[in-house]
Amino acid sequence: MEKPIHCTAKLMQGLQFAAIKHRTQRRKDNETPYINHPINVATILAVEGGISDETVLVAALLHDTVEDTDTTFEEIETQFGAEICGLVREVTDDKSLAKDIRKQLQIQKAANSSFKAKLVKLADKLDNLRDLNSKAPIGWSLERQEQYYVWAKKVVDNLRGTNAELERRLDDIFKQKNIL
Repeated sequence: MEKPIHCTAKLMQGLQFAAIKHRTQRRKDNETPYINHPINVATILAVEGGISDETVLVAALLHDTVEDTDTTFEEIETQFGAEICGLVREVTDDKSLAKDIRKQLQIQKAANSSFKAKLVKLADKLDNLRDLNSKAPIGWSLERQEQYYVWAKKVVDNLRGTNAELERRLDDIFKQKNIL
């Protein structure tokens, strides 16, 4: 017997908010609507990770809104509360920093993130790697793609012990790519 799927008003509000904020964006392949990514991250958590915590799922839907749109943390806190805003804040890169510094900070901050933020990060990395595996971003050389896998593994290694199933699925990708 399948588990019933529960859908809440807050989850739908998060989905609508993210869809509006990301409405004009595309993924780096220039084809895929960007909104597919936050939906995938939340779905990975719920379906593959077994996560039913509404706070985590809503944060997953909103995880890139501040980083990649005109959304502010204040806007998220007003509409979704302090806990969800705090999770989004934890997983948001500071775009005022250089890309190499942001990437290094993701590695460093991963280990000390809250459990819920680690879940969002794991699902985010899993979706990003699946996308990279199926269709590389426009202009990415094979070397750049491999560097992304290596960097992602460093982040994931600092998230270990959070969700065995998501980590196993990530490890399958790393093994396939010979990233040890």
